Amino acid sequence: MTSPARPRMSGIGRVLVIVYAIMALGATGRSFVQIVERFDEAPLAYTLSALAAVVYIVATLALVFAGRRGWYLVAWIAIVFELAGVLVIGTLSLALPELFAHPTVWSWFGMGYLFVPLVLPFLGIWWLATHHPVAEPASAAPAAVAS
Repeated sequence: MTSPARPRMSGIGRVLVIVYAIMALGATGRSFVQIVERFDEAPLAYTLSALAAVVYIVATLALVFAGRRGWYLVAWIAIVFELAGVLVIGTLSLALPELFAHPTVWSWFGMGYLFVPLVLPFLGIWWLATHHPVAEPASAAPAAVAS
């Protein structure tokens, strides 16, 4: 017996996935160039950019597959981690600018990315809170045989 088809993502969910994918590509490209060309100048900042790239990649995949309970949980973890990262790195980049002489994706709350890194996790959390995964149908147990 096949399980019913999962509803397809539409509307704001698709836009959210596209924006996360763009952020994943942008952060990955930025961190790759930074690490290859100038890692010794700012290892902390460039490592944080690479971490942001990984978070955006995981969040993108998790949102695509969020109709499944496991991926839904991964999406929550990635997006809450992203929000914490933006808030912590954003605050530290203002309070201790000497640590962030070279910008990261999350420096100054994502100012280099038009504050998209600050707004995006709030939208992601809203979407996850309002779009729960479809409940898996209980597998039919074989009927007991009376003797």
